[in-house]
Amino acid sequence: MSKKVLIVTGDAVEALEVFYPYYRLLEEGHDVTIAAPKKKKLQTVVHDFTGWDTFEEKQAYLLEAHAAFADIDPTQYDAIVIPGGRAPEYIRLDADLQRIVRHFFEANKPIAAICHASLIFETMPDLLKGRSLTAYIACKPGVEVLGATYVSDSTVHVDENLVSAHAWPDLPGFMREFLRLLQK
Repeated sequence: MSKKVLIVTGDAVEALEVFYPYYRLLEEGHDVTIAAPKKKKLQTVVHDFTGWDTFEEKQAYLLEAHAAFADIDPTQYDAIVIPGGRAPEYIRLDADLQRIVRHFFEANKPIAAICHASLIFETMPDLLKGRSLTAYIACKPGVEVLGATYVSDSTVHVDENLVSAHAWPDLPGFMREFLRLLQK
């Protein structure tokens, strides 16, 4: 059965973490909307591990945002995907994004959060209290400050309706688990 899935992101989203879920969900026949602070072309980025002590960032493809956060009625969607990259750093301050994300937690709908997506939850600390998730290792302190357990022994983790993953190399397992949640 086809579901309506919302992907929330912005400029500097990690290209693989937005394109892979988007095309994978379309391949399965789901109706997917990409929302951002504004309806516009977004600049994606590639975060690669090239020998630096952290990742290196390079420009990637452009991606069309279908809708602005302000125009999204989350009750019309069955699930949400939150990609990482640098986008979560600034989109988390958007009150409409907070309204959208809160809805999926409160309605117990499937949520997929990968890499730096956990930064978004820092603006809504009550959402993760007592939960467990994984994320990019640099996000571990933020996850723990929220009262959640950071899972370090698995690159993909499922806690009830929340699927989380470390980073783009974990996309196959991340999407496999998210698609399982969508089938319920």
